[in-house]
Amino acid sequence: MSAIAGWVDFERDLSPQAATVETMAAALAHRGPDGRGVWAEGHAALAHRRLALLDLTETGAQPAVHTTEGGAAVAVLTLDGALTNHTELRARLAAKGHRFTGRGDGETALHAYLEWGADFLTRLEGLFAIAVWDVRRQELLLARDRLGVKPLSYHPTPTGVLFGSEPKAILAHPDVDAVVDADGLRELFAHSRKPGTGVFRGMREVVPGHALIVRRPGSREQRYWSLPAREHTDSLDTTVATVRGLLADAVASHTRADAPVGAMLSGGIDSSALSALAHRDLTAAGSGPLRTFSVNFTGYTENFEPHPTMRSTPDAPFAALASRHIGSRHTEFLLDTAALTDPGVHTAALRSQDAPSPLGDMDVSLLRFFARLREEGFAAVLSGETADEVFNGYFWAYDPKHSNSQTFPWVSFERGHDAAAGGLGTSMIDRELRKRLDFLGYADQHYRDALTEVPHVDGDTAAERRAREVTYLALTRWAPTHLDRADRMSMAHGVQLRPPFCDRALVEYVYNVPAAMKRVDGVEKSLLRSAVADLLPDEVLHRRKSAYPTTQEAAYGDFVRQRFAELAADRDAAVAELLDTTATAEAVAADGSPQGAFAWVERAGMEMALQLDTWLTDYRVDLRL
Repeated sequence: MSAIAGWVDFERDLSPQAATVETMAAALAHRGPDGRGVWAEGHAALAHRRLALLDLTETGAQPAVHTTEGGAAVAVLTLDGALTNHTELRARLAAKGHRFTGRGDGETALHAYLEWGADFLTRLEGLFAIAVWDVRRQELLLARDRLGVKPLSYHPTPTGVLFGSEPKAILAHPDVDAVVDADGLRELFAHSRKPGTGVFRGMREVVPGHALIVRRPGSREQRYWSLPAREHTDSLDTTVATVRGLLADAVASHTRADAPVGAMLSGGIDSSALSALAHRDLTAAGSGPLRTFSVNFTGYTENFEPHPTMRSTPDAPFAALASRHIGSRHTEFLLDTAALTDPGVHTAALRSQDAPSPLGDMDVSLLRFFARLREEGFAAVLSGETADEVFNGYFWAYDPKHSNSQTFPWVSFERGHDAAAGGLGTSMIDRELRKRLDFLGYADQHYRDALTEVPHVDGDTAAERRAREVTYLALTRWAPTHLDRADRMSMAHGVQLRPPFCDRALVEYVYNVPAAMKRVDGVEKSLLRSAVADLLPDEVLHRRKSAYPTTQEAAYGDFVRQRFAELAADRDAAVAELLDTTATAEAVAADGSPQGAFAWVERAGMEMALQLDTWLTDYRVDLRL
């Protein structure tokens, strides 16, 4: 639910600083359009922007405050997200004597903290970023869910800390400047995020599955969850049945809300399975049919050009087929070239992420998708995010050329293409700068560091150990980038994206399933397909993975190239000093614009340069390399 922001200073009374924290939270108003709240007392000030999905009355407002009978504050909590075990947890707490004034999960989380202290995090399920100020202990706790579905940034100060759901909240504080140094630029271009790092100097992210405890003597990180390595002894039939049960439970828990919950439906196995299970639940409860939604481009289906590894088929026919079979009420949002070439929406996409992106039309289409979804009256939607990480759906997870490389498998794939050799979007960046900052070495060292974290089971073969490593890397280094993007794009229009495939019980179980069971007879995600075989038509059930769509229109390529040519001609452009003169000249002089199945990669360098220029200007970035 919403957005959180706050400030703790052990040397100041922040009671008069409520307006400052409200300003920080106002930078996050898009995440919570349904209400706002602030609490400031002593050394702490916490603010909240509300997206009303549970307990739509005032009793669900935050920050949630627990007081003594005399009215003195004991602890204050602000929450972004959704506790999917909210009902069960509240019943357990009530049995222990806790009394509630409303039905919101923020209040439930606060009482869980009062009952179990910092250990309460192990009892929470779902997607969440949490801040708790314990008045008695004069201690702040910041925490994120296990896979990092919900973002949470913080900025240590000499006497405390600033925090917010997005960096823009921290940048709204008068004492913080948008400084980016060499490490920040390396992280910006890395396609494998280091847990805990940030792009802006002095700013970090709470690591998924961790809590940050801030006290007067200092702060410390505390891990409350990690992927467990266990021997898998279930038969294939038992494994299939268990996955079905866990997935069904996850979907049921993610559809809980006091407001409508829809589903993204691309016609792929992931979104179709979720939609089918959700529709069954809603229909059984008498609140169906499920509303499903997809995005498409004018002329895309008719003129589709397949790509051997990324996109084998267009979504629209399969989404329609899946919807008819499931019985959902389906809506397709159709975007034309004009919708994709609005510079204002490109800027909005940048601001939603607080950083430039090379994904261009993919970002714009996703942003417009969520805008339309909100217009349809939906503030929560199911998504198939992370299914490929859990079930090894990416081709690089089992292609030995990439899965056995000496770097991240997806980075190995990127380096096979000139346009993305140093990371997607780097092709227009000055080669000497890239060499000096060592983008390649940065990614490779991160890979080696990540390998040291992987839990193993004694007795695993070399192949089994490697398969476990690849899955771990995908879940902890690849997924966070995409989860963050999905959260930022959806919450830019006040829509909470809910990914049942991130459910803890499901992730832990499937993580320990041998790779051979996940890919029987070489069929990608055969385990998931078997688990939902009775729910879907054969055409959808056996459809090959197709990545999120990107336009193949030459007109869009013309738009990008024209804008880039104008930027390249502007010697006073903020990004000018970062551009490679040779690569820029070649791009401007090229015959024709990128189009077709792989055009998005060819456009990425130009898209990134354009966004970099806007970012450097709009955020007043102080680049210190």
